Amino acid sequence: MTPARVYNQYVSPRKYAPGKRRFSVYWTWSYPWEANRDTTEMDNRFSTMTEVRRVGWPLWEKEQYSEQMFLQGISGTLELFHLSIVSFQNVVGEATGQPVHVFQRIDQAGQRLPLDERVLADTDTMMVFGLDHLVTEQEAFPEEIEALRQFLSREGTCLILGPHHDIGLSDDLKVRAAEYAHHGDPLVPRQQRFSKYTRSLMQGLGVPVENRWGLRPATVQGTKNKTVPLKVNKDLDTRGWLNGVPTFNFHMHLPHYAITSDDPKSIHLLAQQPVDVTRPHPFVDAGNQEFNMFLWMPPAGKRAGDILLADSTIFTTLFGGDASLETFWKNLAIR
Repeated sequence: MTPARVYNQYVSPRKYAPGKRRFSVYWTWSYPWEANRDTTEMDNRFSTMTEVRRVGWPLWEKEQYSEQMFLQGISGTLELFHLSIVSFQNVVGEATGQPVHVFQRIDQAGQRLPLDERVLADTDTMMVFGLDHLVTEQEAFPEEIEALRQFLSREGTCLILGPHHDIGLSDDLKVRAAEYAHHGDPLVPRQQRFSKYTRSLMQGLGVPVENRWGLRPATVQGTKNKTVPLKVNKDLDTRGWLNGVPTFNFHMHLPHYAITSDDPKSIHLLAQQPVDVTRPHPFVDAGNQEFNMFLWMPPAGKRAGDILLADSTIFTTLFGGDASLETFWKNLAIR
């Protein structure tokens, strides 16, 4: 039997144990603000579950996703994200012997939880998933940035930042149409801009990265969702984050993590993903064949902890997963 599920309950602090990292996930959204978006708006919102069912028919025509069992509005799609991270929680929980806690900036009941000691005190690896639309105006308070700075002053800590894609930045509708045709996902609007909260954290912590575009990875010829292997810089991956990890999972619209610093020592580009160059896109038209997928900022100065950048979809199974992905999760759990 699977364990009983709970909701609206305070978590119990996890005790520190050497070699058993405590992971926490933080969804940066305001759940009510996202769920209550006007569904007649074309851009900058999540799909409703009804739209997901219609586009993905008959994949979602199961009892557990019916109107009798599952939320059919935007809230239903938000719940899919919660369900999609359960495999990660199970794998990492088994590897560490510690439960993976999941928090929301503002939850279904309107309860706000800033990033503070309630979240950070019993955490070794903090994962911030930037799935807040810019229009919902989520932004980190100065106190949260300082709390993360203090968190990273602890030896052995790790902050994983996952700003999501930024589609439709241009005011030129032809450019937006090209972006839409490139990724090919009918559920993603022509403009979908994410991660104001995570961007504010990166600015406050001095992380020289910008999340740009929504790019479709190249796939192995003859397959629909088997991605071409990552281009890994093994010389820079001295911690072995990517040992035994040839690929991540397929996702139709991934952000390019553009490095904005000229200092090669401040941030290491560990992995690039080949982009689907058969589909025109401004990024491809500029001559790019790979986009930045996984980056590492080693400890420096007063910062004793690591900072990693990786998209949230690498930690979910909503769009599929395999042994390579699980190996990556386990690497994070033991390093």
